[in-house]
Amino acid sequence: MTNALTLILGGARSGKTRYAETLIKALPQPWTYIATAEIWDEEMRERITRHQADRSEKGWLTVETPVEIWHALDTPSPILVDCLTLWLTNMMLGGHEIEGGFDRLDRALDARTAPTFLVANEVGLGIVPENKLARDFRDHAGRLHQRLAARADHVVLMVAGIPLMIKSPRSL
Repeated sequence: MTNALTLILGGARSGKTRYAETLIKALPQPWTYIATAEIWDEEMRERITRHQADRSEKGWLTVETPVEIWHALDTPSPILVDCLTLWLTNMMLGGHEIEGGFDRLDRALDARTAPTFLVANEVGLGIVPENKLARDFRDHAGRLHQRLAARADHVVLMVAGIPLMIKSPRSL
């Protein structure tokens, strides 16, 4: 599992991050946590503070980067990126070029020499959104997930805290 890539998808509060943390903690320290959330309001500030406290234990290095996550991937330690959904939101709302961001992410993942765990919300299981921005977001997220799942060694779908293995070397 030297440079294995694991994509963990699921709905909100499905246990994605907790599962990813369990997997990464089975590896040697230090672990790098790439956090993509930005503070939009007081509730988000409290949420981020709570997450930072959860990772205050020895072994975690947290890198907070809402857009240019490809720079943070340049480390020899195991990495957990949480979450690609917020990253995509930041890219879109910031007016960044989406496909270029996807390409940079691909190149950074190609260069990885340690395990990488990517967490993202599966947003394509609901109704068609009523506005263009939401439809564009859903479409970009779907393309990103397909792109990452194709290259990933493992793909896990979390449902109610239960990991469902979608892709693994053993299942091929």
